[in-house]
Amino acid sequence: MELSQEQTEPLLSTLKNRFEKYRHRHKGLEWKPVEEKLLNDPEKLRSLLLMEETGGEPDVVSITEKADQFVFIDCSPESPKGRRSLCYDSEALESRKTYKPKNSAQGMAAEMGIALLSEEQYLALQQFGKFDTKTSSWVKTPDAIRELGGAIFGDWRFGRVFIYHNGAESYYGARGFRGVLKV
Repeated sequence: MELSQEQTEPLLSTLKNRFEKYRHRHKGLEWKPVEEKLLNDPEKLRSLLLMEETGGEPDVVSITEKADQFVFIDCSPESPKGRRSLCYDSEALESRKTYKPKNSAQGMAAEMGIALLSEEQYLALQQFGKFDTKTSSWVKTPDAIRELGGAIFGDWRFGRVFIYHNGAESYYGARGFRGVLKV
């Protein structure tokens, strides 16, 4: 789905303003090459719009090994409001007999065209500020943990980052997920 001009212009303006305001997240990068890549990839623009609309405040974060690739990560201070109260994945969602959440983190991320942050990406993000001081965010869970019914999440408490576990079928009003999009 290609965005209209009325959707594209304000989105690019918001992204550019955030890019300029938080230069410490992407030292040495300039906005023009990012914008050019985005304008040539309508699906990525759509994903960024969805990230923005759900409260993610996506920004370019320098945690990639590829020089020609830009990585957008949700940089909202807390887990994005429009992506909370979700269990971990579709298997967890189906396992709930009562009080099912509206979706799963993995399912919603796939619909948006993004991925959950890995544990490493979540820890790297925390170098740019204190994120999830009142909320928590599901992170991509290793298969070995998921096969046992668990899933992992992260938050910032007591002056440090914690990565912890829960049953994948659990969901809380203060737990959502942060997405990553490579452009």
